[in-house]
Amino acid sequence: MELVTLERIRAARELLNGVTRVTPMEHARDLRKLHGGPVHLKCENLQRTGSFKIRGAYTRIHGLTEDERERGVVAASAGNHAQGVALASSLLGIRSTVFMPLRAPLPKLAATRGYGADVHLHGALLEETLAAAIEFGERTGAVFIHPFDHPDVIAGQGTVGLEILEQVPGVKTVLVATGGGGLVGGVASAVKAVRPDVRVVGVQAEEAAAYPPSLAAGAPVRLGQTATMADGIAVGEPGLVSFAHVESLVDDVVTVTEQFLSRAVLLCLERRKLVVEPAGAAPVAALLQHVGAFEPPVVAVLSGGNVDPVLLLRIIQHGMTAGGRYLRLKLRVPDRPGSLVGVLSCVSELGANVLDVEHSRISGTLDLGEADVELALETRGPEHCKEVEVALTNAGYTVV
Repeated sequence: MELVTLERIRAARELLNGVTRVTPMEHARDLRKLHGGPVHLKCENLQRTGSFKIRGAYTRIHGLTEDERERGVVAASAGNHAQGVALASSLLGIRSTVFMPLRAPLPKLAATRGYGADVHLHGALLEETLAAAIEFGERTGAVFIHPFDHPDVIAGQGTVGLEILEQVPGVKTVLVATGGGGLVGGVASAVKAVRPDVRVVGVQAEEAAAYPPSLAAGAPVRLGQTATMADGIAVGEPGLVSFAHVESLVDDVVTVTEQFLSRAVLLCLERRKLVVEPAGAAPVAALLQHVGAFEPPVVAVLSGGNVDPVLLLRIIQHGMTAGGRYLRLKLRVPDRPGSLVGVLSCVSELGANVLDVEHSRISGTLDLGEADVELALETRGPEHCKEVEVALTNAGYTVV
Protein backbone atom coordinates (compact mmCIF):
# COMPACT_ATOMS: atom_id res chain seq x y z
CA MET A 1 0.00 0.00 0.00
CA GLU A 2 1.31 3.46 -0.92
CA LEU A 3 1.96 5.54 2.19
CA VAL A 4 1.19 9.22 2.64
CA THR A 5 4.15 11.32 1.47
CA LEU A 6 5.78 14.36 3.02
CA GLU A 7 4.63 16.42 0.03
CA ARG A 8 1.03 15.43 0.71
CA ILE A 9 1.34 16.42 4.36
CA ARG A 10 2.92 19.76 3.42
CA ALA A 11 0.04 20.37 1.00
CA ALA A 12 -2.40 19.63 3.84
CA ARG A 13 -0.60 22.16 5.99
CA GLU A 14 -1.01 24.85 3.33
CA LEU A 15 -4.69 23.94 3.11
CA LEU A 16 -5.13 24.18 6.88
CA ASN A 17 -3.40 27.55 7.16
CA GLY A 18 -5.94 29.86 8.82
CA VAL A 19 -8.28 26.96 9.58
CA THR A 20 -6.40 25.20 12.38
CA ARG A 21 -4.10 26.60 15.04
CA VAL A 22 -0.43 25.96 15.52
CA THR A 23 -0.89 24.65 19.04
CA PRO A 24 1.60 25.55 21.78
CA MET A 25 4.41 23.38 23.12
CA GLU A 26 4.67 23.29 26.93
CA HIS A 27 7.83 22.28 28.80
CA ALA A 28 6.90 19.72 31.50
CA ARG A 29 9.66 20.26 34.06
CA ASP A 30 8.06 17.88 36.57
CA LEU A 31 8.46 14.99 34.09
CA ARG A 32 12.06 15.78 33.20
CA LYS A 33 13.60 13.87 36.11
CA LEU A 34 11.75 10.67 35.16
CA HIS A 35 13.53 10.47 31.80
CA GLY A 36 16.77 12.36 32.34
CA GLY A 37 16.08 15.22 29.97
CA PRO A 38 13.53 17.67 28.54
CA VAL A 39 9.91 16.60 28.13
CA HIS A 40 7.52 18.76 26.09
CA LEU A 41 3.74 18.58 25.70
CA LYS A 42 2.19 19.35 22.30
CA CYS A 43 -1.15 20.87 23.29
CA GLU A 44 -3.66 19.67 20.70
CA ASN A 45 -6.22 19.86 23.50
CA LEU A 46 -6.11 23.61 22.75
CA GLN A 47 -6.85 23.05 19.05
CA ARG A 48 -10.17 24.19 17.54
CA THR A 49 -12.95 21.79 18.63
CA GLY A 50 -10.65 20.69 21.47
CA SER A 51 -8.70 18.02 19.57
CA PHE A 52 -6.50 17.29 16.56
CA LYS A 53 -9.44 15.82 14.63
CA ILE A 54 -10.28 19.03 12.75
CA ARG A 55 -6.98 18.67 10.84
CA GLY A 56 -7.86 15.36 9.21
CA ALA A 57 -11.58 16.06 8.85
CA TYR A 58 -11.07 19.36 7.01
CA THR A 59 -8.40 17.88 4.73
CA ARG A 60 -10.66 14.95 3.81
CA ILE A 61 -13.84 16.95 3.27
CA HIS A 62 -12.07 19.68 1.29
CA GLY A 63 -10.93 17.01 -1.17
CA LEU A 64 -14.47 15.95 -2.08
CA THR A 65 -15.75 16.50 -5.62
CA GLU A 66 -18.55 18.98 -6.29
CA ASP A 67 -20.99 16.08 -6.70
CA GLU A 68 -19.93 14.61 -3.36
CA ARG A 69 -20.25 17.98 -1.64
CA GLU A 70 -23.79 18.27 -2.92
CA ARG A 71 -24.66 14.92 -1.32
CA GLY A 72 -23.29 15.98 2.07
CA VAL A 73 -21.22 13.95 4.52
CA VAL A 74 -21.95 11.54 7.35
CA ALA A 75 -19.78 10.41 10.26
CA ALA A 76 -19.96 8.31 13.41
CA SER A 77 -18.18 9.32 16.58
CA ALA A 78 -18.37 9.48 20.36
CA GLY A 79 -17.23 13.10 20.27
CA ASN A 80 -13.95 14.42 18.88
CA HIS A 81 -14.29 13.26 15.26
CA ALA A 82 -17.93 14.36 15.36
CA GLN A 83 -16.93 17.91 16.26
CA GLY A 84 -14.14 17.97 13.68
CA VAL A 85 -16.48 16.86 10.88
CA ALA A 86 -19.20 19.28 11.98
CA LEU A 87 -16.90 22.32 12.04
CA ALA A 88 -15.07 21.40 8.83
CA SER A 89 -18.37 20.93 7.01
CA SER A 90 -19.70 24.26 8.26
CA LEU A 91 -16.55 26.07 7.16
CA LEU A 92 -16.85 24.52 3.70
CA GLY A 93 -20.62 25.04 3.40
CA ILE A 94 -21.41 21.32 3.27
CA ARG A 95 -24.32 19.57 4.99
CA SER A 96 -23.19 17.16 7.70
CA THR A 97 -24.95 14.36 9.56
CA VAL A 98 -23.31 12.80 12.60
CA PHE A 99 -24.33 9.62 14.42
CA MET A 100 -23.36 9.44 18.09
CA PRO A 101 -23.92 6.71 20.72
CA LEU A 102 -27.01 7.02 22.89
CA ARG A 103 -24.92 7.78 25.96
CA ALA A 104 -22.59 10.29 24.31
CA PRO A 105 -21.47 12.95 26.82
CA LEU A 106 -23.79 15.96 26.76
CA PRO A 107 -21.00 18.56 26.25
CA LYS A 108 -19.77 16.73 23.13
CA LEU A 109 -23.32 16.34 21.86
CA ALA A 110 -24.07 20.04 22.35
CA ALA A 111 -20.78 21.09 20.75
CA THR A 112 -21.37 18.93 17.66
CA ARG A 113 -24.83 20.43 17.17
CA GLY A 114 -23.39 23.88 17.83
CA TYR A 115 -20.97 23.45 14.93
CA GLY A 116 -23.96 22.85 12.63
CA ALA A 117 -24.29 19.08 12.29
CA ASP A 118 -27.58 17.19 12.22
CA VAL A 119 -27.01 14.72 15.09
CA HIS A 120 -28.67 11.32 15.45
CA LEU A 121 -28.28 9.25 18.62
CA HIS A 122 -28.08 5.53 17.87
CA GLY A 123 -26.67 2.42 19.54
CA ALA A 124 -25.21 1.59 22.90
CA LEU A 125 -21.83 0.68 21.33
CA LEU A 126 -19.81 2.68 18.81
CA GLU A 127 -19.91 -0.28 16.39
CA GLU A 128 -23.72 0.06 16.27
CA THR A 129 -23.40 3.80 15.74
CA LEU A 130 -20.90 3.23 12.94
CA ALA A 131 -23.19 0.73 11.20
CA ALA A 132 -26.07 3.22 11.32
CA ALA A 133 -23.91 5.96 9.79
CA ILE A 134 -22.75 3.69 6.96
CA GLU A 135 -26.33 2.61 6.26
CA PHE A 136 -27.41 6.27 6.17
CA GLY A 137 -24.69 7.02 3.63
CA GLU A 138 -25.69 4.10 1.42
CA ARG A 139 -29.34 5.15 1.58
CA THR A 140 -28.91 8.89 1.02
CA GLY A 141 -25.68 9.15 -0.95
CA ALA A 142 -23.91 11.10 1.82
CA VAL A 143 -20.14 10.52 1.83
CA PHE A 144 -18.92 8.62 4.86
CA ILE A 145 -15.98 10.38 6.54
CA HIS A 146 -13.88 7.76 8.30
CA PRO A 147 -12.27 8.90 11.58
CA PHE A 148 -8.82 7.53 10.72
CA ASP A 149 -8.64 5.11 7.80
CA HIS A 150 -8.14 7.41 4.79
CA PRO A 151 -4.97 8.94 3.26
CA ASP A 152 -6.39 12.49 3.40
CA VAL A 153 -7.19 12.10 7.10
CA ILE A 154 -3.70 10.76 7.80
CA ALA A 155 -2.14 13.62 5.82
CA GLY A 156 -4.11 16.18 7.83
CA GLN A 157 -3.09 14.60 11.13
CA GLY A 158 0.50 14.51 9.90
CA THR A 159 0.67 18.30 10.12
CA VAL A 160 1.07 17.82 13.88
CA GLY A 161 4.39 16.12 13.12
CA LEU A 162 5.64 19.08 11.05
CA GLU A 163 4.87 21.46 13.90
CA ILE A 164 6.68 19.23 16.40
CA LEU A 165 9.87 19.27 14.29
CA GLU A 166 9.77 23.06 14.10
CA GLN A 167 8.95 23.66 17.77
CA VAL A 168 11.45 21.12 19.21
CA PRO A 169 14.16 20.71 16.53
CA GLY A 170 16.25 18.39 18.70
CA VAL A 171 13.42 15.97 19.52
CA LYS A 172 14.47 12.32 19.92
CA THR A 173 11.19 10.62 20.89
CA VAL A 174 7.56 11.43 20.03
CA LEU A 175 4.74 9.77 22.00
CA VAL A 176 1.29 9.71 20.38
CA ALA A 177 -2.05 8.43 21.72
CA THR A 178 -3.21 5.63 19.41
CA GLY A 179 -6.68 4.31 18.73
CA GLY A 180 -7.28 3.62 15.05
CA GLY A 181 -3.82 4.89 14.16
CA GLY A 182 -4.57 7.93 12.00
CA LEU A 183 -2.73 10.42 14.22
CA VAL A 184 0.33 8.30 14.99
CA GLY A 185 0.52 7.20 11.34
CA GLY A 186 0.38 10.79 10.12
CA VAL A 187 2.88 12.06 12.70
CA ALA A 188 5.27 9.19 11.85
CA SER A 189 4.93 9.90 8.12
CA ALA A 190 5.96 13.52 8.63
CA VAL A 191 8.65 12.98 11.25
CA LYS A 192 10.36 10.00 9.63
CA ALA A 193 10.52 11.74 6.24
CA VAL A 194 12.51 14.62 7.75
CA ARG A 195 14.22 12.96 10.74
CA PRO A 196 14.35 9.16 10.37
CA ASP A 197 16.39 8.97 13.59
CA VAL A 198 13.47 10.18 15.73
CA ARG A 199 11.68 7.37 17.59
CA VAL A 200 7.87 7.48 17.19
CA VAL A 201 5.92 5.51 19.79
CA GLY A 202 2.19 4.86 19.87
CA VAL A 203 0.42 4.65 23.23
CA GLN A 204 -2.70 2.55 23.79
CA ALA A 205 -4.90 1.88 26.81
CA GLU A 206 -4.14 -1.60 28.13
CA GLU A 207 -7.83 -2.52 28.02
CA ALA A 208 -8.25 -1.37 24.40
CA ALA A 209 -4.96 -2.25 22.74
CA ALA A 210 -5.62 -3.62 19.26
CA TYR A 211 -2.21 -2.77 17.79
CA PRO A 212 0.11 -5.13 19.70
CA PRO A 213 -1.75 -8.30 18.55
CA SER A 214 -2.31 -6.80 15.09
CA LEU A 215 1.38 -6.01 14.60
CA ALA A 216 2.30 -9.48 15.86
CA ALA A 217 -0.10 -11.04 13.33
CA GLY A 218 0.96 -8.75 10.47
CA ALA A 219 -2.65 -7.69 9.83
CA PRO A 220 -5.48 -5.93 11.70
CA VAL A 221 -6.88 -8.09 14.51
CA ARG A 222 -10.24 -7.36 16.09
CA LEU A 223 -10.52 -7.21 19.89
CA GLY A 224 -13.35 -9.00 21.63
CA GLN A 225 -14.16 -5.97 23.77
CA THR A 226 -12.71 -2.70 25.02
CA ALA A 227 -13.15 -1.30 28.52
CA THR A 228 -11.30 1.92 29.25
CA MET A 229 -11.92 5.45 30.46
CA ALA A 230 -9.97 6.59 27.37
CA ASP A 231 -12.96 6.36 25.03
CA GLY A 232 -11.21 8.48 22.39
CA ILE A 233 -8.75 5.65 21.68
CA ALA A 234 -11.05 2.69 22.39
CA VAL A 235 -10.92 1.31 18.83
CA GLY A 236 -11.51 -2.41 18.47
CA GLU A 237 -9.72 -2.91 15.15
CA PRO A 238 -7.16 -0.90 13.12
CA GLY A 239 -8.04 0.08 9.58
CA LEU A 240 -6.07 -1.24 6.60
CA VAL A 241 -4.67 2.17 5.64
CA SER A 242 -3.74 3.27 9.14
CA PHE A 243 -2.31 -0.16 9.97
CA ALA A 244 0.01 0.01 6.96
CA HIS A 245 1.42 3.33 8.20
CA VAL A 246 1.88 2.13 11.78
CA GLU A 247 3.48 -1.15 10.72
CA SER A 248 5.92 0.60 8.37
CA LEU A 249 6.79 3.77 10.28
CA VAL A 250 6.03 3.53 14.01
CA ASP A 251 8.90 2.19 16.11
CA ASP A 252 6.89 0.77 18.99
CA VAL A 253 3.45 0.66 20.60
CA VAL A 254 3.26 0.60 24.41
CA THR A 255 0.26 0.23 26.69
CA VAL A 256 -0.80 2.03 29.88
CA THR A 257 -3.13 1.06 32.71
CA GLU A 258 -6.26 2.85 33.88
CA GLN A 259 -4.39 3.83 37.04
CA PHE A 260 -1.73 5.72 35.11
CA LEU A 261 -4.29 7.26 32.75
CA SER A 262 -6.10 8.83 35.69
CA ARG A 263 -2.83 9.96 37.25
CA ALA A 264 -1.84 11.56 33.94
CA VAL A 265 -5.11 13.50 33.69
CA LEU A 266 -4.64 14.72 37.26
CA LEU A 267 -1.01 15.73 36.63
CA CYS A 268 -1.95 17.75 33.52
CA LEU A 269 -4.70 19.52 35.44
CA GLU A 270 -2.82 20.09 38.67
CA ARG A 271 0.73 20.81 37.48
CA ARG A 272 0.28 22.12 33.93
CA LYS A 273 -3.18 23.74 34.34
CA LEU A 274 -4.37 21.84 31.24
CA VAL A 275 -7.70 20.04 30.86
CA VAL A 276 -6.89 16.84 28.98
CA GLU A 277 -9.20 13.88 28.37
CA PRO A 278 -7.95 10.38 29.27
CA ALA A 279 -7.19 9.47 25.65
CA GLY A 280 -5.27 12.71 25.18
CA ALA A 281 -3.28 12.10 28.37
CA ALA A 282 -2.18 8.59 27.32
CA PRO A 283 1.35 9.75 26.32
CA VAL A 284 1.78 11.36 29.75
CA ALA A 285 0.59 8.10 31.32
CA ALA A 286 3.33 6.33 29.36
CA LEU A 287 5.92 8.77 30.74
CA LEU A 288 4.71 8.02 34.27
CA GLN A 289 4.41 4.26 33.88
CA HIS A 290 7.49 3.52 31.75
CA VAL A 291 10.11 5.55 33.61
CA GLY A 292 13.39 5.96 31.74
CA ALA A 293 12.09 4.20 28.62
CA PHE A 294 12.15 7.18 26.27
CA GLU A 295 15.20 9.10 25.08
CA PRO A 296 14.91 12.87 25.62
CA PRO A 297 14.08 15.37 24.39
CA VAL A 298 10.62 13.80 24.40
CA VAL A 299 7.45 15.29 22.90
CA ALA A 300 4.14 13.90 24.17
CA VAL A 301 1.11 14.83 22.06
CA LEU A 302 -1.92 15.80 24.19
CA SER A 303 -4.41 14.85 21.49
CA GLY A 304 -7.64 16.15 23.04
CA GLY A 305 -9.30 17.93 25.93
CA ASN A 306 -13.00 17.15 25.48
CA VAL A 307 -13.96 15.49 28.74
CA ASP A 308 -17.34 15.43 30.44
CA PRO A 309 -17.17 17.33 33.79
CA VAL A 310 -18.83 14.45 35.66
CA LEU A 311 -16.28 11.99 34.27
CA LEU A 312 -13.48 14.44 35.02
CA LEU A 313 -14.52 14.51 38.69
CA ARG A 314 -14.42 10.71 38.85
CA ILE A 315 -11.05 10.63 37.10
CA ILE A 316 -9.60 13.17 39.53
CA GLN A 317 -10.76 11.06 42.47
CA HIS A 318 -9.37 7.90 40.86
CA GLY A 319 -6.09 9.67 40.08
CA MET A 320 -5.72 10.93 43.64
CA THR A 321 -6.32 7.42 44.95
CA ALA A 322 -3.84 5.93 42.50
CA GLY A 323 -1.30 8.57 43.49
CA GLY A 324 -1.61 7.78 47.20
CA ARG A 325 -3.50 10.96 47.99
CA TYR A 326 -6.36 9.16 49.76
CA LEU A 327 -5.97 6.83 52.74
CA ARG A 328 -8.64 4.61 54.30
CA LEU A 329 -7.86 3.11 57.71
CA LYS A 330 -9.78 1.06 60.25
CA LEU A 331 -8.53 1.46 63.83
CA ARG A 332 -9.36 -0.56 66.95
CA VAL A 333 -9.76 1.91 69.86
CA PRO A 334 -10.90 1.75 73.50
CA ASP A 335 -14.66 2.30 73.81
CA ARG A 336 -14.57 5.22 76.21
CA PRO A 337 -15.26 8.96 76.04
CA GLY A 338 -12.50 10.89 74.29
CA SER A 339 -11.10 8.02 72.16
CA LEU A 340 -12.45 9.39 68.90
CA VAL A 341 -11.28 12.90 69.77
CA GLY A 342 -7.81 11.50 70.41
CA VAL A 343 -7.69 9.81 67.01
CA LEU A 344 -8.87 12.92 65.19
CA SER A 345 -6.43 15.14 67.09
CA CYS A 346 -3.55 12.87 66.09
CA VAL A 347 -4.63 12.95 62.45
CA SER A 348 -4.98 16.74 62.56
CA GLU A 349 -1.48 17.18 63.98
CA LEU A 350 -0.10 15.12 61.11
CA GLY A 351 -1.72 17.44 58.53
CA ALA A 352 -4.14 14.90 57.04
CA ASN A 353 -7.63 16.05 56.12
CA VAL A 354 -10.56 13.94 57.35
CA LEU A 355 -13.11 13.25 54.62
CA ASP A 356 -15.28 10.69 56.39
CA VAL A 357 -15.53 8.96 59.80
CA GLU A 358 -17.46 5.83 60.74
CA HIS A 359 -17.60 4.71 64.40
CA SER A 360 -18.92 1.25 65.32
CA ARG A 361 -19.30 -0.69 68.57
CA ILE A 362 -21.12 -3.62 66.92
CA SER A 363 -18.95 -6.38 65.47
CA GLY A 364 -18.34 -10.03 66.20
CA THR A 365 -14.60 -9.35 66.21
CA LEU A 366 -14.78 -6.68 68.94
CA ASP A 367 -14.08 -7.42 72.59
CA LEU A 368 -16.10 -5.76 75.32
CA GLY A 369 -14.82 -2.21 75.72
CA GLU A 370 -13.54 -1.88 72.13
CA ALA A 371 -14.78 0.06 69.12
CA ASP A 372 -13.80 0.37 65.46
CA VAL A 373 -13.14 3.76 63.83
CA GLU A 374 -12.89 3.84 60.04
CA LEU A 375 -11.30 6.96 58.59
CA ALA A 376 -11.15 8.29 55.02
CA LEU A 377 -8.30 10.81 54.80
CA GLU A 378 -6.85 13.13 52.18
CA THR A 379 -3.06 13.08 52.30
CA ARG A 380 -0.07 14.59 50.50
CA GLY A 381 1.06 11.32 48.94
CA PRO A 382 2.35 7.79 49.66
CA GLU A 383 5.02 8.91 52.16
CA HIS A 384 2.49 10.95 54.08
CA CYS A 385 0.16 7.91 54.18
CA LYS A 386 2.92 5.84 55.79
CA GLU A 387 3.68 8.65 58.23
CA VAL A 388 0.04 8.79 59.36
CA GLU A 389 -0.22 5.02 59.78
CA VAL A 390 3.03 4.79 61.78
CA ALA A 391 2.07 7.72 64.02
CA LEU A 392 -1.34 6.21 64.83
CA THR A 393 0.27 2.86 65.62
CA ASN A 394 2.86 4.57 67.86
CA ALA A 395 0.03 6.40 69.62
CA GLY A 396 -1.33 3.03 70.73
CA TYR A 397 -4.07 2.48 68.15
CA THR A 398 -4.34 -0.87 66.39
CA VAL A 399 -4.61 -0.69 62.60
CA VAL A 400 -7.01 -3.47 61.64
